[in-house]
Amino acid sequence: MALTAPPLTAKFFPNLHHQHPKLTQSHQQRLLHTKTTTTTTHDQQRRKHALRIVNVAAKNGGNGRILFSDVVVARPRDVYTGRKWNAMDIATACVVVAMHLLCGFAPFTFSWRALAVAVGLYVVTGLLGVTLSFHRNLSHKSFKLPKWLEYTFAYCGVQALQGNPIDWVSTHRYHHQYCDSERDPHSPIEGFWFSHMSWLFDTDNITMRCGEQSNVGDLENQPFYRFLRTTYIVHPIALALLLYVVGGLPFIVWGMGVRIVWVYHITWLVNSACHVWGQQAWDTGDLSRNNWWVGILAFGEGWHNNHHAFEYSARHGLEWWQIDMTWYTIRLLEIMGIAVDVKLPTSAHIQRMAFPSKT
Repeated sequence: MALTAPPLTAKFFPNLHHQHPKLTQSHQQRLLHTKTTTTTTHDQQRRKHALRIVNVAAKNGGNGRILFSDVVVARPRDVYTGRKWNAMDIATACVVVAMHLLCGFAPFTFSWRALAVAVGLYVVTGLLGVTLSFHRNLSHKSFKLPKWLEYTFAYCGVQALQGNPIDWVSTHRYHHQYCDSERDPHSPIEGFWFSHMSWLFDTDNITMRCGEQSNVGDLENQPFYRFLRTTYIVHPIALALLLYVVGGLPFIVWGMGVRIVWVYHITWLVNSACHVWGQQAWDTGDLSRNNWWVGILAFGEGWHNNHHAFEYSARHGLEWWQIDMTWYTIRLLEIMGIAVDVKLPTSAHIQRMAFPSKT
């Protein structure tokens, strides 16, 4: 089903979006060596126009510049004061604060078994749940899975306590559609901490900027995802009870508190750090960057400029040295015949997204 709010590449490159033929060896070599000398007139003008809107590179001596970056906070946003908090805002803040407070008991409840539980759930909920399912499978349709496995991985994502799949996917699709513009749900041009986590506490913000949730009809048509939206909070509570029965307080502290906060901040760093620090290999017309350390922590999500250039691609780490654990998992599933219709960048799209030659 087509998205009712198409991603940025679909808007600018309708003939290229979701094309995914197998790359020949020559195409693969061109993909893995991103330095090209391609120039285009139309795309160059479009990107310059986009940069005039969204690029907030430092000027006037770097006034308001984010530390160690050329990004300037053009519209500082304070979500904590000067507005009325609704019930969802308060509930969201209470959950985030509670998880951080729970981490305070970590030094007093440490055990190797508890640490193993935290690490295992970090992989299950972070890699299989958030990056593989919520992001690459559901948000961008980078590959297809049998429904039973698609739903299993989505359920793992629910246990990350980052929201139900419908809401998560909708926000992320809006981020790509309006990236680093005034309608972006979370951009560092409104402040580093706003893009990192503060935006979560103003739940009406996305509706005011982007309108009613109209870009997830593909998920809303499926009873399973509607069920997860309705019963969302029940599932992490059930997991917490299970962990308590099996391992007592240490499993709660490490399996819920430490693990959830760890996955929280790693996910949020993709929204904040990967639009502030790093390098741009592709001319995307936004602030997205490739950040190697976020790439490692976030199972390959830190190769964010690559992702914004080829958002439909199942592979984010395009160079051989760009570690992408999510892609390795998808590739394994493809080899096993489980993942199908796996999308990769086309050579034509690679040429279009290359920076214009300076020669």
